[in-house]
Amino acid sequence: MTPVPALVSPSVHAPVLDPVDEPHAVSPFGERRYNAWNDHVKRRWGGRVQKVSVAAGFTCPNRDGTLGSGGCTFCNNAGFTPGYLDRRDPIGEQIDAGLRFLDRRYPGTARFIAYFQTYSNTYGEFARLRASYEAALAHPRICGLAIGTRPDCLPDVVLDYLAELAREHIVELEIGVESCDDEVLRRINRGHDFACSEEAIRRAAARGLGVTAHLILGLPGETRAGMLEAARRLSALPVAALKLHQLQLVRGTAMARDWERDPASVPLLAEDEYIALLADFVERLAPTILLQRLGSEVPPALKLAPQWNIRLSELAPRLSAELARRESWQGRRYQPAS
Repeated sequence: MTPVPALVSPSVHAPVLDPVDEPHAVSPFGERRYNAWNDHVKRRWGGRVQKVSVAAGFTCPNRDGTLGSGGCTFCNNAGFTPGYLDRRDPIGEQIDAGLRFLDRRYPGTARFIAYFQTYSNTYGEFARLRASYEAALAHPRICGLAIGTRPDCLPDVVLDYLAELAREHIVELEIGVESCDDEVLRRINRGHDFACSEEAIRRAAARGLGVTAHLILGLPGETRAGMLEAARRLSALPVAALKLHQLQLVRGTAMARDWERDPASVPLLAEDEYIALLADFVERLAPTILLQRLGSEVPPALKLAPQWNIRLSELAPRLSAELARRESWQGRRYQPAS
């Protein structure tokens, strides 16, 4: 079998820029003004690479009693589980159902990868993990895996196996960092600190795995300065891509209940505030990091707040417009670690 290179190649980088303030400078990313994941994928594969969500029935150490039983205070996996997904079905049937939906929505997609999204998908007995990954890769239309997990659920045996798979398949490892502030992580009952995320990212990248970090902007206790500092701290790590999420309150979570009792305890960003914060963050982010998501969307029946007047698809053009207004772009104010 011909080896399949990683979805994110460490050799494919945007130029490193000086944090200058020259007027009328030209964005190296064109009109988009940031290093977009979708643009990179289309250049690399000649078309769209789409993720097909699957649920393998894994859990989380913050739910099964190992670390805790309540989970993170913001977490309700129903908030990001696609409507086509029935976790009771075998993995192959889940993929078939997802492809029927995605073929209609995204005709002409170049490649499909199985997305192990819900809960911690490197947490469990290794034999079961391996069987789940191999069941997805056995599907004739699946050419790789995207695996969502926590930084404290990455034993060496799993990382070594994923590195082996990456020799012949696309393998993307998504690690939930969520915040770079230890006090915020404690407050949301995350169960690990930022040092744990740093170590996990380095261990995965050392094996040649492309790491996508997840970060939530606007968590209780976060400050603007702290969130901008997160751009610097993540830029100093071997992160290939980043998924940014605005804080949303999902019904059935501890954080949503806190907000209902006392809205001041969970301040929420307005849409204009979030766009401005995104631009500030992206300006300070290393230009080599691909931006895979700029926000997230929760089904209306599950979302408690905030009630914005923009859709997820509008975030990208709004960010580009704000960066254009500033005559700025991703990495414009990035300062490499000395």
